[in-house]
Amino acid sequence: MTGYGRASLALGDAELTIEANAVNRRGLETAISAPPEWSTALERLGAAWVREFASRGKVTLSFRFCATATAAALAWDAAAVAASLRKLAAQASALGASFAPDAALLLRLAELHRAQRETLPDPNEPETQAALASAARAALSGLVAMRETEGAFLAEDLLARVATLEGLLARVEALGDGAVARYREALFERLRQAGLALDLGDERVLREIALFADRCDIAEETTRLRSHFAQFRACVAEGVDVGRKLDFLCQEINRELNTIGSKANLVEITRHVIDAKNELERVREQVQNVE
Repeated sequence: MTGYGRASLALGDAELTIEANAVNRRGLETAISAPPEWSTALERLGAAWVREFASRGKVTLSFRFCATATAAALAWDAAAVAASLRKLAAQASALGASFAPDAALLLRLAELHRAQRETLPDPNEPETQAALASAARAALSGLVAMRETEGAFLAEDLLARVATLEGLLARVEALGDGAVARYREALFERLRQAGLALDLGDERVLREIALFADRCDIAEETTRLRSHFAQFRACVAEGVDVGRKLDFLCQEINRELNTIGSKANLVEITRHVIDAKNELERVREQVQNVE
């Protein structure tokens, strides 16, 4: 599921902003965006922090530094600004042009000659690491809160679709219950139309009907489907780390529907199976978003 969280903390004379965002993935993937001197340490630390809050999705942690207003003002290189002004004045004089620097020009030169920021603290130092961990977890908590809100709507949608599947299964069961009787009547009708008189107790007829009954009996598959639907509902109600379980159940539901479809001897059953598989595909698409 998607989500976003943000947190900030002060480190020296700079402010660090941590943003966490997530998009859908079948597994868990972590990406870290940080200053070069922090990348190695945060690749390891960030992955561990993400695993505390997520088990699926691509989660990106971004670490951005911004100097405070006071620090930014002090960071300007006054000597470099003065040197640039002298060069501009000399150039203007050589061209015979007037030169009257104003506040806007001074500000622009100051921005261009901002002094290099002091070296960032070592993220492996216990104090710095503790501050980073606290802020990262705050950002990830915000991400999880957004995902939980999305998950509530997703759960409602999944349960509604399972109810649709259960309704289609009930129709398939109703049609399947009379399959053997219908086949027996159709067989006898064809025999009568062919002018063949056959004893209803004839062993050959009974064997044929028994073989057909075995081939078209879907009671085992429908029983398993009802079990899968019940487990699906239980997983949705559980709501924690159930994405892979739901994905597996979708595979098993599809397997049973395929078997019923191969046994079906009625167009109506085949039609309901097709409708059920179409609805199941919508469920599977949604399940890919479930944590």
